[in-house]
Amino acid sequence: MEKSGKVVGVCTSQRRTDPKINMGKGSLKKEHGLVGDSHAGTEKEISLLAIESIQKLCQEVGLSAGPGCFAENITTEGVDLTSLPIGSKLQVGEAELEVMQIGKDPSLPHTYNYQGYSILPKEGVFCKVIQSGRVQIGDSIRVVKR
Repeated sequence: MEKSGKVVGVCTSQRRTDPKINMGKGSLKKEHGLVGDSHAGTEKEISLLAIESIQKLCQEVGLSAGPGCFAENITTEGVDLTSLPIGSKLQVGEAELEVMQIGKDPSLPHTYNYQGYSILPKEGVFCKVIQSGRVQIGDSIRVVKR
């Protein structure tokens, strides 16, 4: 059985070109995304990024960054996101997500960078919401189907 992880950030922004702010909690709406976020209603409803990826980059290049700095919606801890196959299902707080895409083409518009660095295109996971629910810092993340 796969160990579970936890939510360490729930982040939103008003515009796609802005950094996301860690709000600490939010509502994930089926076939929509994180209520109030600029990416809600798009094909990539929810983005996830591991805090371990953020910490690794910070150590390598001397940055100080945290949840939301790389424009992810949900910052995770303890789940190897990039090992999840497309179609995997995750229980995140009360909501259920399905993995749609690992990474993205970094040349696409709206690829946000923080102080010149962008890790969402390589290590981010994009999901759709298949069951609505609330999510907040401290909630568990479980892989329910690989």
